[in-house]
Order: sequence, then C-alpha cells, then structure tokens
Amino acid sequence: MEGFWFALALTVGAGLSTSIGGVLGVIGRPTSTKLMSVGLGFSAGVMIYVSMVEILPKGRDELVAAFGETPGNWWMLLAFFGGIGLIALIDWIVPSAVNPHEPGTIDEKARRHALMRTGMLTAVALAVHNFPEGFATFIAALQDPHVAIPVAVAIAIHNVPEGLAVAVPVYHATGSRAKGFWWATLSGAAEPAGALIGYLLLMPFLSDALLGVVFAGIAGIMVFISLDELLPTAHEYGEHHWAVYGLIGGMAVMAVSLVLMA
Repeated sequence: MEGFWFALALTVGAGLSTSIGGVLGVIGRPTSTKLMSVGLGFSAGVMIYVSMVEILPKGRDELVAAFGETPGNWWMLLAFFGGIGLIALIDWIVPSAVNPHEPGTIDEKARRHALMRTGMLTAVALAVHNFPEGFATFIAALQDPHVAIPVAVAIAIHNVPEGLAVAVPVYHATGSRAKGFWWATLSGAAEPAGALIGYLLLMPFLSDALLGVVFAGIAGIMVFISLDELLPTAHEYGEHHWAVYGLIGGMAVMAVSLVLMA
C-alpha cells in the first residue's frame, strides 16, 4: 500500500496546483508573461520527452511480451493514437468558448466581466480534461516513481493557468476571493478522483496487456495535451522563442534526470 499512497499523494499535489492559479487570479498581482511562457514550454518538453522515451516504450515492452513482436507493436500504435483520439474527443465535446485548453480562453482581461456561470462551466470543462491526467499520473507512479515525479511536476505547472482561468471569472462575477479560489481548487480535484476511479475500475483486470495499453494511451494523451494546450498557451503568454527555450530545457532536464536515475 506504500506505493498506492505515494501515487495518490503525487496525483493530489499535481491536481491541486490549480489552487496556485486560483491565488494568482484573486490577488490581482501581475505575473511575468515570459516566466509563464517558459514554464509552460518546459512542462510540454518534459511531457513529450518522457512520453516518447519512457512511457511509450514501456507500453510497447508490455504489449510485445503479451502478444509478440508484430502484434504488440500494432497494439502499441492503436493505444497511442487511441489516447490521442480520446483527449481530442473531449476537446471537441467541450464548447470552445468555455474550454480552457483552447488558445485565447485564459486571457484574464477577456474574462474580467464574465458571469459566474462562465466560471462554473470552465471549472466543469477543466474537471473533464483533468480526469485522464490524474489517472495517467497515478498509474505512472504505481509502476515507476522515477518517471512519475517529473510527469507530476509537468502537470502541476500546466494546471496553474487552468486554475487562473476558473478563479478570474468567478472572482469578478461575485466579488469574492474565497469563491474564486475554491472553485479553482475544486476543478483540480478531478485529477485524484480520476486516479481513484480508474484504479478501482481497472485494478481487478490489470494484466501485462492492459498495462501496456494504458501506458501507450497515457503517452498519447500527454503528447496531445502538450501540442494542443501547453505550447499554444506558452506562445500566447510570451514570445515564440521563450516557449521554445522552455520546451528544449524541459526535454534536456528530463533526459539528464532519466540517465541519472537509470
């Protein structure tokens, strides 16, 4: 059970980092756009690198062991692009006007006069998106804590502006800093919820084959989030080059850390 509690603690920490965005959204202090741009790019670099170099190969190894070389590779591809398809479907279902993963929807000025309903819909949209992220972090932590820690940090970084997207409209609609903060925090609670529900539903059926599918699917989800959300948002916050510097820096740090932990 020690591994279970460690995985759950990582997931809770990553999810509830929306509280940081909630604080920023209600205190009204300016933030460094370049720093935010670099941070989001860094998060994308970590997630892309760890997905392609660690998580996807782990999924392939499990699937090849279960089905053989060629069928295992086909199952890996199916699961990887299936994960991309799943998160893309969620993006398509959630209206772009309230989808915090759409470029242009986290601009504080644009949301300054938004009503409480907009803030609540944003929180719901966030919860839908954060659900599979929580399961991804949790499963990674159960299987390999060394991989899970940078994944959790990357998810935590990109949850900060998401919390900001919830807190700002709620605060300006109600005038209550407390409501803005708690709605932002609540939106991040979907990550540990996704971890626990996914764990309870899948644990009785967990096998090498299912584990391989889950890992490959997680890799697809993280790559899509990085390309569809993190990098466009990083560009929105700052200059193109700052986002790219962050991306490369995230990949470099992840690469070095994996070599050191090997």
